[in-house]
Amino acid sequence: MIKQSLLENQVIWFESRLIDEASPQFFEPDFWKVQDKVIGSAQGRGTTWFVNLGNIQAALRHYRRGGLFGRLVEDRYRFSSWNKTRCYEEMMILDKLYRANVNVPRPLAASAVKTGWTYQADILVEKIPGAKDLVAILKDKELTKELYQDIGKMIAKMHQEQVNHTDLNIHNILLDQSNSVWIIDFDKCRVESGDKWKNDNLKRLLRSFKKEQVKERINWNEKEWQYLLDGYNR
Repeated sequence: MIKQSLLENQVIWFESRLIDEASPQFFEPDFWKVQDKVIGSAQGRGTTWFVNLGNIQAALRHYRRGGLFGRLVEDRYRFSSWNKTRCYEEMMILDKLYRANVNVPRPLAASAVKTGWTYQADILVEKIPGAKDLVAILKDKELTKELYQDIGKMIAKMHQEQVNHTDLNIHNILLDQSNSVWIIDFDKCRVESGDKWKNDNLKRLLRSFKKEQVKERINWNEKEWQYLLDGYNR
């Protein structure tokens, strides 16, 4: 159950079945470094810190803007309400999908801090042990027909919950050590009605395969796209 803690200018949401009570320190990398609980990091739009919570490994991410505007306003967003913050929306989508048995990271905690008309945000989610994204995997080997079908099936399960993954690409699809399919990075994603956007998601994913085929020379050819669609349409 996701609970909420309201502080003076901050709201923290946390999964009470996994975290007894989240404090503002949960979202500060130095808090985990002092306890020697940082187990790694990854560079992207800023640094994602991997921490050991004891019962689960987690990924801590600070929300940062991209593009040209991000150079001017690195990590602040216009505040309208707590339930419209990016961290809250991402946490709720992850919770919805996790409860529907879609393989996504469990949401653990999120924080929004309001300053004037803007806010800053952080999120703590489950780290999938031993998982690699499709780009890393396909640089080394080909995938089987069955694995492509499994990827299509997992995307279909997400779409059945009417979740529009607005950045569905092969960096955001993982395989773990048992070849289970996971979907990650739901920032700016949303629940939508209708079906048209579902095909847009798939087109975006196909463009991602083609892009990385040229850029990273991944082991993929377009005939394998049909395997993914076969799994999706089942």
